[in-house]
Amino acid sequence: MSAHEMARTDAVLDLIMGHQRLLLDPGGTHGDSCGHCRAAQRDKIDGHVRAGRAIPMLLPAFPAKSPNPDKVLGHLPDLAEELSVAFLEALCVRVGEVHPPGAHLIICSDGRVFNDLVRIPDEHVSAYQRGMSDVLGRLGTAHISLYSLDDVFPGAEPVGMRRKLWADHAPDLEALRDEVRGGGPMLGLYRGITRFLYEDAKIPGFRGSNATLQRESRRRAYEVIGRSQAWGNLLAAIHPDAVRLSIHPQPCGHEKFGIFLQDAGDEDRWLTPWHAVAVEDRGRFRLMKHRAAKEAGGRLVLRDGRPSHYVLAADHTTTSSKG
Repeated sequence: MSAHEMARTDAVLDLIMGHQRLLLDPGGTHGDSCGHCRAAQRDKIDGHVRAGRAIPMLLPAFPAKSPNPDKVLGHLPDLAEELSVAFLEALCVRVGEVHPPGAHLIICSDGRVFNDLVRIPDEHVSAYQRGMSDVLGRLGTAHISLYSLDDVFPGAEPVGMRRKLWADHAPDLEALRDEVRGGGPMLGLYRGITRFLYEDAKIPGFRGSNATLQRESRRRAYEVIGRSQAWGNLLAAIHPDAVRLSIHPQPCGHEKFGIFLQDAGDEDRWLTPWHAVAVEDRGRFRLMKHRAAKEAGGRLVLRDGRPSHYVLAADHTTTSSKG
C-alpha cells in the first residue's frame, strides 16, 4: 500500500472517528480514539481505498417513531430526522474530499424487524419509511439510500418477513441471556433497550402496574436485541465489505463503530430522532423529549400543516412555516 493510500485511509478514519460513540461510560463519548478502534476499521477502508471505489457504510437506524406522544410529535419523520440525515450526508461529502470516490451510506431501517415488540403498527412503519424517502428526496442526498426488510422480502407479509429473518439469522437466545448476565457491554445495551421499552409503553393514561411493565420490558428486550442481531447478521452477509456503523456506543476495538447522528451532544446521549423532537435553542438544535420541550416553554413550529420542531421561547404560541 502506498504512502498516499495510507494517508487517505487515515484521513477517512479521522473524519468518521471524530463522531464516535465509544462505550467508556454510561453516556459514551466522542473524539480521538485509540489504535485498537482504528485497527478494527482500517482493513475494510484500506481495501476500498486501494481499489479506488466508494466506501460502503451500513447503519441500522431510523426504524419508526416511538409510540409515546410524551417523546415525539407523531409517527412521521420531522425535523429531528432531517437534521440527522443532513449531518450524515455532510459526513459522506467530507469523506469524498479526502477520498474522491467518496462514501455511500445505507440506512438499514429496522422498524419492520421488531415493531411488534415495541407496539408500533406495521402501517406506521410503512408510513415512516415513505416519510424517510421523502426526507432524502427533499434534501437531495446523493450519498445515502434506504434499505429495509421490505427490500429483502418484496411482497411478503410483515409477520412472514420477521419469521424468515429469525429462522435464518437469529442468535441463540440462551447464549444471549448468558452474555447479559456476564455483565459488560451487552448488559449496558440490555438495560438501555429495557428502558426504552418501558418508557415507550408508559404512554399518557397508562394504568397498569409498573412492576409488571418492568418485567415485560425486560423480557421483550432480549427479543429486540436478538432480532436486531439477526438483522445485523443478514446485512453482514449481503454487504460483507461494508463499514458497519451503530447508533449505540460500542466497546473499544469492536467490529461495529458507534456513531453520533448529529454534531451537538445532548444531555441524554441515548436520545435518537425517533425518540425525541428537535429543539432550536439560541440558534442551535438539540434533541429533547416532547414533554420536556413543552415544559421548557418551547414554541411549536408547523411545516406544511404538520408539527416539525420546537423553538425555546418565552411564550407557547404556535407558528407555521413552509418548505
